[in-house]
Amino acid sequence: MSKVLVAYFSASGVTAKVAEELAKVEKADCFEIKPEKPYTKEDLDYTVKTSRSNLEMADEACRPAISGCVENMADYDTGFVGFPIWWGREPSVVDTFLDAYDFSGKKIIPFCTSGISGVEKASAHIKGIVGANVCVDEGKRLGANGTEEEVRLWTELLGI
Repeated sequence: MSKVLVAYFSASGVTAKVAEELAKVEKADCFEIKPEKPYTKEDLDYTVKTSRSNLEMADEACRPAISGCVENMADYDTGFVGFPIWWGREPSVVDTFLDAYDFSGKKIIPFCTSGISGVEKASAHIKGIVGANVCVDEGKRLGANGTEEEVRLWTELLGI
């Protein structure tokens, strides 16, 4: 039987809610990707060119430090990776998480919470980070009100 991990970053609690629904449906372990230095409201203000989030997203090599780690990553076959969409893709703090582990031979399934932006650009970016030996699914955009039923229907289609 496949062991599943749901790893997620949530700036406002929206992605956390969806990740918890997903973990419940999949009977998966859950890991919150927490920045070592939490984001403040000012850090997340995209209208200010010098805000922390703007500066991080403008620098492709930026990898903000995270707190904690998944001690037993080798035990997982499948990893759902969730995040809000920032500037069309996953936040840099998620890239820090992806860089921290060897996902060779595993399957990564991105999911995002966004009102309108899709997950396609993030999925392609994630493929570039984790490398060719990792199967990265196209992923799914789930709305802020992602219900257990919506999550269940999606994961049934995935056949995990």
